[in-house]
Amino acid sequence: APVAAAPFAGRPHSGTDHACRPSPPRRPALHMSGLTLFEIALIGAAAFAAGAVNSVAGGGTFFSFPALLAIGVPPVVANASNSVSLWPGSLAGAWAFRRELKRFSRSLPMLSVIAFVGGIGGGLLLLATSNAAFAQLIPWLLLLATVLFAFSAQISALVKKWKPSPEGVDERHIGPGGYVFQLAVSLYGGFFGAGMGILMIAALAIQGFKDVHEINALKNWLSAVIYSVAVATFVIADAVSWPHTLVMLVTATIGGYWGAAVARKLPALWLRRFIIAVGGVLTVYYFAKTL
Repeated sequence: APVAAAPFAGRPHSGTDHACRPSPPRRPALHMSGLTLFEIALIGAAAFAAGAVNSVAGGGTFFSFPALLAIGVPPVVANASNSVSLWPGSLAGAWAFRRELKRFSRSLPMLSVIAFVGGIGGGLLLLATSNAAFAQLIPWLLLLATVLFAFSAQISALVKKWKPSPEGVDERHIGPGGYVFQLAVSLYGGFFGAGMGILMIAALAIQGFKDVHEINALKNWLSAVIYSVAVATFVIADAVSWPHTLVMLVTATIGGYWGAAVARKLPALWLRRFIIAVGGVLTVYYFAKTL
């Protein structure tokens, strides 16, 4: 009687064996090359919008991350792929605001180091989190980012009342508390790309920064640093779905440059209300999905 073949348990030992037996399957979530035209159009348009909005005010990942989830990419892979695809757009946005960035020459090196460390820590934390656990965290993380952004002015006023700034202090000065705050934001950004821009803008606004273009300059640069180290972490860990990422990378970069170019022409109040609305709608949506 024929004997059933033993399950594949390792590297094949001959050419015949190699032809008959498949290689051990890798994680299926990372091999999704069969994209339809609709899926390419959806994630491409979402990434363009994300790159544009990120360079203007933050919150663009509210477009690109849900688009990946909508076409069936698992949450952890979607977050990693989204971070990689938006990375060049963040660099383009930082370059467009380089004039404003020069005004922070004293504090920028330390802020960059903090963003680097936080990006690594957050990325490693994400890779240690299961898809199921991360899916449960999504609405809470979105809610946190949206609420902090919506009430950043009130929170900033409370902080100033509790610890008023001395007269004559440079308003661009960042104290120890500000660095700690930015470390927390950087950890959050490395862990969860969606909402990082909004949370970073909220953190800077809470610290008393008023010029929206200077806030954008810092946000774009620090986001680029966080994305850079998170991208390296995700790529090394093979946690990226490249077919999706390559489509989004191109359109997000175009969107980032375009958004930065028109940022100064748009009323800040409109952008603020738009970002809050998008964050609120998506927070409700993802809370409903967990019910």
